[in-house]
Amino acid sequence: MSVVRLKEDRYREALALSEYAFQYKYTSEAEMQKSIDVMKQHHQLFGVMDEDQIAAKLHLIPLEISFGDQIYSMGGIAGVATYPQYRRNGYVRAMLKHVLEKMREDGHVVSMLHPFSVPFYRKFGWELFTNRLICTLNKSDLMMQKQVLGKVKLYHKDTHTAEISTLYDQYAKRYSGMLVRSEDWWKRAVYDDLTAAVYYNEDGVAAGYMLYEIKDSKMTVEEFIPLQAEARYGLWNFICQHDSMVNELKMILHEQEPLLHTLKEPRIKAERKPYFMARIVDAECFLEQYSFNWEGQLGKVRIHITDEAAPWNNVTAVLDAGELRLLQQEERALQHAQLNIEIGALTAMLFGYKRPLELHELEGLSGPIDMVESLEELIPHYRPFFLDFF
Repeated sequence: MSVVRLKEDRYREALALSEYAFQYKYTSEAEMQKSIDVMKQHHQLFGVMDEDQIAAKLHLIPLEISFGDQIYSMGGIAGVATYPQYRRNGYVRAMLKHVLEKMREDGHVVSMLHPFSVPFYRKFGWELFTNRLICTLNKSDLMMQKQVLGKVKLYHKDTHTAEISTLYDQYAKRYSGMLVRSEDWWKRAVYDDLTAAVYYNEDGVAAGYMLYEIKDSKMTVEEFIPLQAEARYGLWNFICQHDSMVNELKMILHEQEPLLHTLKEPRIKAERKPYFMARIVDAECFLEQYSFNWEGQLGKVRIHITDEAAPWNNVTAVLDAGELRLLQQEERALQHAQLNIEIGALTAMLFGYKRPLELHELEGLSGPIDMVESLEELIPHYRPFFLDFF
C-alpha cells in the first residue's frame, strides 16, 4: 500500500468521496467549483488508490496558531474519508503517518483536527486540547445589565473591517492554540451567514465583538469576544435588545468566560464539550520555542518522550538551570531517574489542557513525584481555546 499526493484532476473524485462519507450533496456546479478552487489554493490532498479509483483520502491545510506572543506552524487535517469497502485495511493509518512525515519536512511543528472518533486519533498521538462551553438560554434570561455609553455597529462578510481582526488577535493572545486568521480565512471560513456586532466605547474605540445569526426565533452566538467589562455589558445588552424576536439564545464560550456570573439568574443550561485535538509533530522544535517558566523551577527535570507514530519524537529532554537540552542516543542509554510521557499527553500538558500533577494522577505522566512537582512549576498556566473549524 502506498500513499500518493492527489493531483488537481482527482479533486472532483475526492469531493465525491466526501459527499458519500459525510452524507451531503453539492447543490450546484458553482458550489462544487468553489470548493475545488479553495482546495487548489489552500489544501494538499493525499490518498490511497485502488487501481484507478480513490479508496481513501485526507486534506492537509497549512495554517498557524498562536501561543500567547509565540506563533507555531500548524498542519490542519480535514476531510479524512474511506469508502466502506476499504475500511479496516489500515489506509487511514498509512495516510496519517505519511502526512506526519510531510508536515515535519514542511516545518509544521504541531497538527490539529476535529475528530470523528477521539479514541481513533489518540492511537496516532493526537489528544484533546480544548473545551467549549455550550450555553442555552431562554427569552426570560435576556435581562439587561449595567448600561454603558458606547454603541454597537453591524458588519458582514463584505464589510469586514480590520478592527474586528485586531480584536480577535488581541483576544487570541490570552490563550494557547488559537488560529492565526488571514483576511481570506475570515471571509472564507469564519463568516458564512454570520453577522459581526462590534462594540465601540464612548471614545469610538472598538473594545469587543460577537458573531451571530438568527434563524427561526433562535439566536446563535458563535463568537463572543469582549476585551473588557464594558464591552461585555454592551454586547450582552445588544443581545437582550432582541427579546421581541428571539425565544432561545445559544452561545459558544470559553469555559472561563465570566459573562455567566454576571447574569441575574446564572443557573442556565451550560454544557462543557471537548472540541479539537492537537499533537506535537516535531517535539524538538516545539520545546525549543516553548516559553518555560524558568524562574519557578524547583529542580532538575529529565523527561523521556515516546511517539509510536512519529519515531523522531522519541527523545529525552533535560530542563535544568534555565536551559533545555535534548540528549543523544548514547546519553539516553544511561540509567537516570526520569519522567515518562507519550506525545499526546505531552501535547495536552504543554497546551495547558492538563497539568503535570493531574497527568501524574491519571498515570499519563510517570516518574518521581519531586520531578513532577518541578515540572508543575515550569509549565506556564496557559488557557487553551479554539474557535474555528476545518
